[in-house]
Amino acid sequence: MAQVVRRIARGRGARGRRRNAPMAEINVTPFVDVMLVLLIIFMVAAPLLTVGVPLELPRTAAQAVPTEPEEPLVVSIPVEGDIRVMDSAVAESELIARLGAVLAERQSQRIFLRADGSIPYARVVQVMGALNAAGLTDLVLVTETGGPRMGG
Repeated sequence: MAQVVRRIARGRGARGRRRNAPMAEINVTPFVDVMLVLLIIFMVAAPLLTVGVPLELPRTAAQAVPTEPEEPLVVSIPVEGDIRVMDSAVAESELIARLGAVLAERQSQRIFLRADGSIPYARVVQVMGALNAAGLTDLVLVTETGGPRMGG
């Protein structure tokens, strides 16, 4: 009789240890849920991360420029007439120095020039001339597509 009681006690003790043993499995469901939520957030936010200077670009029939592997360097001239490199306003006297510092860290020397359609042409040409005089000759004028075609 004593042997039967010992066996029953041993069995209960062994089961009790199994319940308190550390779990060696990782539950990845919460991890996957968080990653999917982050993916959705980045998919929604990515288009908003482009240069945020609001401009009314002129419409032309020009073809789109091929995309580059790195983020384009954008110089914008909004209606107010001030000059912006990416999102930050830059004084005219500091423009060339700022662009030179940024271009020194980049592979591509291409500069995208965006100007509001209501800006006088003389202002756009002044900025282009200053960039050209500084040796920055790889300029791309950014416009909207769907404009009128000339001669046909």
